[in-house]
Amino acid sequence: MMNAAAIASTPVRRAFYKNQTFHVLAAIVLGFLLGHFYPKAAVEMKPLGDAFIKMIKMVIGPIIFLTIVTGVSHVGDIKKVGKIGGKALIYFEIITTFSLIIGMVAMNVFRPGDGFDTEHVVKGDISHYVEASKSVHSPVDFIMSIIPDNIIGAFASGDLLQVLFIAVIFGIALSAMGEKGAAINASLVKYSHLIFQVMGIIMKFAAMGAFGAMAFTIGKFGDAATIPLAKLLLLSCASMVLFIFVVLGAVAYYYKFSIWKFVRYLEDEIVIVLGTGSSEAVLPRMMQKMQEFGCSQPVVGLVIPTGYSFNLAGSSMYLAMCVIFIAQAYHVNMSLSQQITILGILLLTSKGAAGVVGSAFIVLAATISATGFLPIEGLSLLLGIDRFMSSVRAMINLIGNGVATVIIAKTENDFDEAKALAEYRAYFEDKSINHI
Repeated sequence: MMNAAAIASTPVRRAFYKNQTFHVLAAIVLGFLLGHFYPKAAVEMKPLGDAFIKMIKMVIGPIIFLTIVTGVSHVGDIKKVGKIGGKALIYFEIITTFSLIIGMVAMNVFRPGDGFDTEHVVKGDISHYVEASKSVHSPVDFIMSIIPDNIIGAFASGDLLQVLFIAVIFGIALSAMGEKGAAINASLVKYSHLIFQVMGIIMKFAAMGAFGAMAFTIGKFGDAATIPLAKLLLLSCASMVLFIFVVLGAVAYYYKFSIWKFVRYLEDEIVIVLGTGSSEAVLPRMMQKMQEFGCSQPVVGLVIPTGYSFNLAGSSMYLAMCVIFIAQAYHVNMSLSQQITILGILLLTSKGAAGVVGSAFIVLAATISATGFLPIEGLSLLLGIDRFMSSVRAMINLIGNGVATVIIAKTENDFDEAKALAEYRAYFEDKSINHI
């Protein structure tokens, strides 16, 4: 029999039906069932998912701005800010290259596009994506696009990199103001607490958003996605899981934390991303959660928003696989040098579409056009599964950005191990956990 002290120390577990993860999972299942049995009614649920995403986007700009301004001001060292940003960009490019290689190797080994009947597959309308692909910038144009025409416009358009640019400059200016700047910084910290409170209210509608997004997806694309491209879908998912637990797992092991435990820690955010198909749905929440996990505010403020434009391992892998799939489906034999060229193109074009709605598919259109030897109409073969894959690749991007934040924080000695351990213990309600 347990004594009073033991009973007092036993964590009180919250009923599973009160957990947000359960709510979102239940909503996803209900959305799937509605889409399967009543597709016409399910398509009408799209505004629910759109409304949730719009509410999230409403606060992304202010949260990024306040977090970065207060964080940079607190650091007070422009060299350190540049060092954090530089490390992050180098890390992003290395990790993205690994994801591209995994995708290409998987496609060359299993060759799911061989024997694909391109003549008897219902073709989708790709005119929107072809036209939008023209907006993908060259590297120089992309760099210039980071500088906004005006401050208000950057917030109005929701361009993350422009808001990041403004916030860094404001943070440096605030730091240079000394005591006057400290007073302003204290006020901004209070405003950031208010915005995060608003974020908490918005997240109560996560299940509604997941239901609407899943119902619409199944109702509109279900039949097209179930059979013809199942092999590519499964291979993509398997490759992305391999990337998480082998590539990111090895990096995490080197920096002394468990990738499995970390993924479980992000389970609420992962479920929301899978339901809504957008990693932006949890961007503000990720910034808050990574600070609670022990990463310093400046690191979180710089790495997370930048990662949403540059650290797109899931999207990059899927793009590489789609390019090769189209080549296989149309019997285009690509040499190793051609595939390496495409890898280089993807490393550039995936950055050039940052901030463009539906960027992954738009980048795919731009990449196929850039090759000069692949048929652009091949895009229509992939429309059926792209909506499903957007959820998976967004999940990989989310986990990758979380891992990157921890690693950059550790390399900068801005990571609180004790805080991370306490957060794990509280989250898993297990006091026996003694390492992260």
